Amino acid sequence: MMVGPMEIADDGGGHGGTDPELAELRRRRLQELTIGMASKKSEGGDWPSEPFEVTDANIEEMAAKYPRLIVDCWAEWCGPCRQLGPTIHELAGELQGKVAFGKLNTDSNPKLPRKYGIMSIPTLLFFKDGQVVGKTVGALPKEYILEAVEKTYGKMP
Repeated sequence: MMVGPMEIADDGGGHGGTDPELAELRRRRLQELTIGMASKKSEGGDWPSEPFEVTDANIEEMAAKYPRLIVDCWAEWCGPCRQLGPTIHELAGELQGKVAFGKLNTDSNPKLPRKYGIMSIPTLLFFKDGQVVGKTVGALPKEYILEAVEKTYGKMP
């Protein structure tokens, strides 16, 4: 017999599959699971584990979606930018759910670098609740970036 998510199969005890106590237990468990999934999302369960593309067109949306966002401003021709790339990918995985990482190609997206006065790349822009609250310049070692993350956002659990 096929049973839907809220239906109860006949347990052979003469209840015809309508045992109210069992139905109430199932309803409570489903509610707990739903609440658990919602809280996991709000804690960053849907945050990316890899850097995503940031553009002049989507930066406001991304900064609103992720309360802690670091944008790597880079260009293909930039050697130090290519050197920093693997570190950004690594940190995106390690800090998933705590900090989101985006990559903005400055050659393809000139408005954002102009808006924030980016004169050298690579530059990391630290957004908190939609506002730029910090910036680093250069291909910094991972440890320095982690220090900047902690200074900007506080200790990561």
